[in-house]
Amino acid sequence: MAEHINTQFDVELEAIRSQVLGMAGLVEDQVREAMRALASGDAAVIQKVLDRETEVNDMHVKLDDMCVHMIARRQPAASDLRMVMTVIKSVEDLERVGDKAARICQRARTIFESGRLQVPRFSELSHIADLALAMLASSLDAFARRDALKAASVVRDDSRLDEEYRALQRQLITVMMEDPRTITLTLETQSIAKAIERIGDYAVSIAKYTIYLVKGEDVRHRSLEAIELAAGTPRDE
Repeated sequence: MAEHINTQFDVELEAIRSQVLGMAGLVEDQVREAMRALASGDAAVIQKVLDRETEVNDMHVKLDDMCVHMIARRQPAASDLRMVMTVIKSVEDLERVGDKAARICQRARTIFESGRLQVPRFSELSHIADLALAMLASSLDAFARRDALKAASVVRDDSRLDEEYRALQRQLITVMMEDPRTITLTLETQSIAKAIERIGDYAVSIAKYTIYLVKGEDVRHRSLEAIELAAGTPRDE
């Protein structure tokens, strides 16, 4: 009987994990489509991303409900409980990534409807988006594989994204100072850049929860060195 219960529990846990990966794939696609909309101004792509935001939200609610019911019925412990808690936290971050994709599309619509043929500083925005998407993909892969070392590498990569984001912010401030007529448009571009940077932050958050899942150690609010040590990353002598 106990073996049957354990088997059923494993099946339910795997179903939750599979749903998370499905949501992750959808969210990644949302960000890519948002950047495509930013490049082209395609109204259909913009609307597609905005419409699918509801689907992301529904998956978030569904996974939360599945996790709450599992805790209530199965009372998981140790690594199983860590998996459930990691899912609860990670799907919240994924839902926020979906929100940022929608925000990028909203800003893109505003810019193109103002008569602009392209988004200012698109090349720089595309560059930081590539960095953020790479971090998100690595973070989700680390979760899927339970790879603490790969998760730690995502945390390490965040400094590069932050540096590129700050460089773009300085450029945008300079543009506004030199020509006040560009302020409104530049602020829209700043909002897009911030949304992209936040996607990287959510990737880092998921990576930290993955380290907690694998190692049983909460690494939030810790230094990079402490996080790498917890993940088991070899240190240079």
